[in-house]
Amino acid sequence: MSLWPLFNPASVAVIGASATPGKAGNAMLRSLAGLPGRLYPVNPRGGRIEGRQAYPSIADVPEAVDLAVLVVPPAAVPDALVECERAGVLAAVVCAGGFAETGAAGRELQERVRAVVREHGIRVLGPNTSGFMNPPRGVAANFLPGVSELPPGPAAVVAQSGGVNLALSFLAAAEGLGLRLGVGLGNAVDVDFHHVLDHLADDDGCRVVGLHIEGVTEGRALCEAVGRLSARKPVVALKVGRADVGDFARSHTGALTGGYALTRAALAQAGAVLADDPTELVDAMRALAVRRVRPRARPGVGLVTGQAGPGLVIADILRGGGVAVPELAAATTRRLAELLPPLTYQRNPVDTGRPAETFADVVAAVASDPAVDALVVHALDEPGALDPAATLKTAFETAFKAEPDMSDLVPVLYASGGPADVLDVRARELAALSVPLYRSPDRVARAARALVADAAARHRLSHADEENAEVPYEDAPAGQALDEYEAKAVLARRGIRVPEGRACEDREAAGRALAELGGRVVVKILDASVTHKSDHGGVRPGIRTPADLDEALDALDEVAARLGVRPRYLVERQAPPGPELIVGGLRDRAFGPVVLLALGGVGVELAPEPALRLATLSRADAEEMAGSLPAPLLAGYRGAPPVDVPAVADVLLATASILVSRTDIAELDINPLRLTPEGPIALDALIVGGAAGGAASSKGHR
Repeated sequence: MSLWPLFNPASVAVIGASATPGKAGNAMLRSLAGLPGRLYPVNPRGGRIEGRQAYPSIADVPEAVDLAVLVVPPAAVPDALVECERAGVLAAVVCAGGFAETGAAGRELQERVRAVVREHGIRVLGPNTSGFMNPPRGVAANFLPGVSELPPGPAAVVAQSGGVNLALSFLAAAEGLGLRLGVGLGNAVDVDFHHVLDHLADDDGCRVVGLHIEGVTEGRALCEAVGRLSARKPVVALKVGRADVGDFARSHTGALTGGYALTRAALAQAGAVLADDPTELVDAMRALAVRRVRPRARPGVGLVTGQAGPGLVIADILRGGGVAVPELAAATTRRLAELLPPLTYQRNPVDTGRPAETFADVVAAVASDPAVDALVVHALDEPGALDPAATLKTAFETAFKAEPDMSDLVPVLYASGGPADVLDVRARELAALSVPLYRSPDRVARAARALVADAAARHRLSHADEENAEVPYEDAPAGQALDEYEAKAVLARRGIRVPEGRACEDREAAGRALAELGGRVVVKILDASVTHKSDHGGVRPGIRTPADLDEALDALDEVAARLGVRPRYLVERQAPPGPELIVGGLRDRAFGPVVLLALGGVGVELAPEPALRLATLSRADAEEMAGSLPAPLLAGYRGAPPVDVPAVADVLLATASILVSRTDIAELDINPLRLTPEGPIALDALIVGGAAGGAASSKGHR
């Protein structure tokens, strides 16, 4: 059912309305007092509450209302919802806590609510929510005093926490960004992120959406909805829980991801811009609500500053975040040389010195440069030196020969410092030109970074070519962990290069394998239960002669006896040296198949954070992952050749393909994937069958 009756009700009943100030039922009724439609208090005593006729039950209300707001104890909620549905109510907000967040009894009660929703079809927001706000429609279904005063505007907030919904909405209002819709999901027994995002996708009055996420149970549905929405309007996401790590089991993959890292990676892959705190989220929303940068692989930001120091702060944050601050075209620099003193820096950033009468022409020149997709202007507020609104209006007219709201105008962000009351006036004047004002150089830099991230994501998604549709597979189901030889056979059938090798049941077979392979070989213990072979002494490299082999097999037999497994061996041609990566995959409970790339080998835990993406994986995603490896590795170091990014991407695509088509595989780990002159080669592999996992252990399996 549509969420329109929930968020745009023509009539509302408050069940549990109270005449006692300070009670929740009274606060909710007061918040809804400005509703342009009909408002009905419901209280068993009837009478009049806040000047309105109260009704003993929802069945006594003289019409079938669109929305019921339930301010009743948690135990009364299931029956109240049934009564609402029988009275023709289309949607309900359940404010009470005391459900799944409180333990086993609360979870049982929440399941009763879920069963009512399934059986009767009524849409439910909550439980455990403070409600929602829809200022353009005059609906303030929320306890907090003052929500009815929130100004309408183009921004929507969808938060897991009702308190964060309120905090972000008031923060946005303080920065001049009005609210289209603010929703606190609470426990989301029915209405969840993806439902609200799809609702907002069809709302032409919504220009930007901010998300607050604590935990995710329907990760795929969330990301698919973000993908649909971000194609039409920008999405900014704040995921909390940076210090939280999951409890995946067995392979590297989970230990290197954790809920925080995986959720952020999945949201970014879907097209969301990531924010690290509420202020950054609101600042990004302010920039994106005005105008998006046109999609480009690497958009460029121009910077004009009236003071060198703040300009340096802005440029440092931009470049440190991977944002291009490009050299300006020769024609632009010639024009700047005509406008500025010779000692000023004129290449981008452009430092004008103290703003002079040529400032507008300087801004126009930089804004017109073909490499500039967004412009940041910084100038401290000095009385008599610069009128920001008048200067930018002149610059726009010079640069674009038209009114400043024309569609091909690059987004412009303005930063300044000065007395608060003066900046308040400046902000209002600049807002009339669709230019947001930021009160510190770091905030404007992060807002510009958000514009660039949004444009780059849209470019990537527009060029995404999903390459791992399901393919019939002949391997036997992975009902349990495969041994290394079996796991490598799975990889090889998907085009991942593995060393030539032999699985050997006894010492005689190992001797034949040494003779057949020739040259230097590696001998390993072969048993699916032994996943940390290096830790146990189960890997013997550099074997050349039968005598070397006998010594290695003696050592491996001791390892097998110590571990209580039957002696079996894997004999493989030894690969040439090279840098090592890890490619991993698992079937996450919330997000489904996930692919990981990081530095590999036995020191993997010391490496930087891994790159994570959801499968299905596009080539653009895979090459972006490979390109995120440390710059020295990409360029070639310690005599190694540069990383073959397309070849690494091929391995990632094949890994994603296995996970998508083999639903019986819970985890897959290639550690290490060695980069050799002949291409990447999987030196070790682990595949574990079973259902979706959680998190993984912190050790490798070599």
